[in-house]
Amino acid sequence: MEGLKEDFKKDVDDIGSIPIITTLLNVICQTTNMGFAAVARVTDDRWVTCSVRDDIGFGLKPGDELEIKTTICNDIRQSEMAVTIDYVDEDPQFYDHHTPKQYGFQSYISVPIISRDGSFFGTLCAIDPEPHIVSSPMVTGMFSLFADLISFHLYAIQVANDNTVKQKQDREYKDGVEKEAKDRNLELVEKNKELILLNKELESFAYISSHDLQEPLRKIQTITSILVDTEKDNLSAKGKDYFKRMQDAARRMQTLINDLLAYSRTNIASTIFEEQNLTDTFNEVLLDLTEEIEQTHATITMGNMCTASTIPFQFRQLIYNLVGNALKFKSPERPLEIKITSRIAPGNTLNLPKLSADMHYCHIRIADNGIGFDPQYSEKIFEVFQRLHDRTRFEGTGIGLAIVKKIVDNHQGIITATGNLGKGAQFDIYIPEVN
Repeated sequence: MEGLKEDFKKDVDDIGSIPIITTLLNVICQTTNMGFAAVARVTDDRWVTCSVRDDIGFGLKPGDELEIKTTICNDIRQSEMAVTIDYVDEDPQFYDHHTPKQYGFQSYISVPIISRDGSFFGTLCAIDPEPHIVSSPMVTGMFSLFADLISFHLYAIQVANDNTVKQKQDREYKDGVEKEAKDRNLELVEKNKELILLNKELESFAYISSHDLQEPLRKIQTITSILVDTEKDNLSAKGKDYFKRMQDAARRMQTLINDLLAYSRTNIASTIFEEQNLTDTFNEVLLDLTEEIEQTHATITMGNMCTASTIPFQFRQLIYNLVGNALKFKSPERPLEIKITSRIAPGNTLNLPKLSADMHYCHIRIADNGIGFDPQYSEKIFEVFQRLHDRTRFEGTGIGLAIVKKIVDNHQGIITATGNLGKGAQFDIYIPEVN
């Protein structure tokens, strides 16, 4: 990025500092089958890549540029309207357009990212050399939601940067300038209040917007169910198969949205710690999983649980995900057994370099004799969208363990996974006894 102007370098760095951007681009590619997705900074004479997922070898990386006149984004900047192309060769407006000819794509979607002050920041876009349906309400709604979410994060960065500058200026003031220092402190207080309000606004925005994104899904599910029920005698076998695929895709999208919201909530939910005996938390989770436990005929043994300082809602989600995983990945060759234990131990006895030797930790272990996993994936297993098993055998979005890892991080702890393919899995959680 050495050739970038300083202001554009800051835009690229700001987008790169938003952790959820990678997740959003992954979701776009997974749900639309588009091979390339990017966030771009667009002005009247520049098109700069800020973040990218490239599965088709398009060749752009953050900081790279395209000539603005070779793109469609300049038209989007002027109109502030999205552009969608399902199939270039059959599109009356773009079949002979120079941009798809130059870059070799058949499907295209680009949605404007509008800053909180009303200015045009850039676009959230995706392309693919094959035709794909990107003009549906479900896809355009998802892109609009993600573009708004990016705008919110950019505003949060701006507020935080302003706050940091104010703090640095305050530290440089001389002790004798009391009145000026007080005035600056008042400004900091106001900025902090603004950040708190912004955080609450982000939380509300995520849940309200999720309704707008899920509503088209509910309509698709309802309409397809009605059509299948009322027209099943008129549908060919191929038609019935298409409808079944549509229903399955909508159901997977619904699950994906719910899991992504849960993952986002670990960043913005309450962080009030409470001292709890984990026996009650585990019992509540096991009660919620009663049906799954009965269906799998699982035997669950639980020792004495320690008392630890946790964020109650988040820690309950952590236990639910881990026990739920153990129930899901049972072995067909033997009855499922799940063992849950915990103890308080000083950090210097746990042989883990990341733990503080001077602190005491609540060590929780959840072990099973299910299908296990290859030990080489013991760290990769906690990444978003990591699936180690075939989706046709085990349903899921690949987000559950990423949520677990995020919650453990929120508790200033660590989690490790130990797998033995075909024999079982073990998860060890270490959180400070006092947070």
